[in-house]
Amino acid sequence: MKASAITGRVFAKHDMEGGAETGARLREVLEGLPPDIPVRPPVAADPAEIEIVHDPAYVRWIREMGRGCCFLDDNTYITPSTLEVALTAAGSAAAAAERALDGENCFALVRPPGHHARPARQMGFCIFNNAAFAAAKALQEVDRVAILDWDLHHGNGTQEIFLASDRVLYLSVHQKGGFPGTGWPEEVGTGAGRGFSLNAPIAPGGGIADYAFLFAGVFLPAVRAHRPDLLIISAGQDALADDPHGEMRLSPDDYGLLTNLALSLDLPTALVLEGGYGPSHGKAIAAIFAALRGKKFEEETAPPRPGTVALVSRLRKLMMY
Repeated sequence: MKASAITGRVFAKHDMEGGAETGARLREVLEGLPPDIPVRPPVAADPAEIEIVHDPAYVRWIREMGRGCCFLDDNTYITPSTLEVALTAAGSAAAAAERALDGENCFALVRPPGHHARPARQMGFCIFNNAAFAAAKALQEVDRVAILDWDLHHGNGTQEIFLASDRVLYLSVHQKGGFPGTGWPEEVGTGAGRGFSLNAPIAPGGGIADYAFLFAGVFLPAVRAHRPDLLIISAGQDALADDPHGEMRLSPDDYGLLTNLALSLDLPTALVLEGGYGPSHGKAIAAIFAALRGKKFEEETAPPRPGTVALVSRLRKLMMY
């Protein structure tokens, strides 16, 4: 199976003391990058291009605020390098999608992350919405896209950007009650997009049995029914058991299994790095690449928790397929 990565030193330049999401995180991520995986150079998006998912006034504000160093909210900072890095993160995510459509599943190892970035507001470490930009660019060439978000936190920005669209199926599995407080099952989209958002808030303490049951019962059937031309994965590995930001119980190899399940859809697949802050993050990245190259991880045989069974039943009733 063809697989590659997109990354570069530029992504370490967005960095400020006191921030939780720093340049050092990229070095930890790259520890999991196999030495024989082809690494493609980063690609910067044009500021005008980013306006397909962000308000022009917001893009101008980011440019103006980036003349200095400051926190834009409680956890999102900006520096003079941020605009360049954020545009390159978004552009590289779109480049990964293009490579996937050309037959090479590609993982954009970029930062800052993006799935909390709303059309006109930064949020949760995120400046521009990388996965949403990749999807919007791809939709200029294809009919439908699915975005699978397995980050610990709900990708509220991605959902908001495509809330009224029937061309993008957004699926998120995340820790119930976590930041930013969105992502409830009832959030199914609006207008033409009604039924094209599927949110699975799993109770804290969830493990791979819960995730695998959800994928098999809801996410994979929904993607197959949507018949997308491209799958984009918002790949945040902060549901690892040793991640300080959450209370989930995944192991590094569990991300290999999740990748196996996603690849079973037989779709061009691009991954975009989101969160992940635990010491085993690099091992999870290595497992994902192993799966991208064809390794099969052991399937889960343990039963899911009763709460997850009830959640899957509830979501299946909400599905409009």
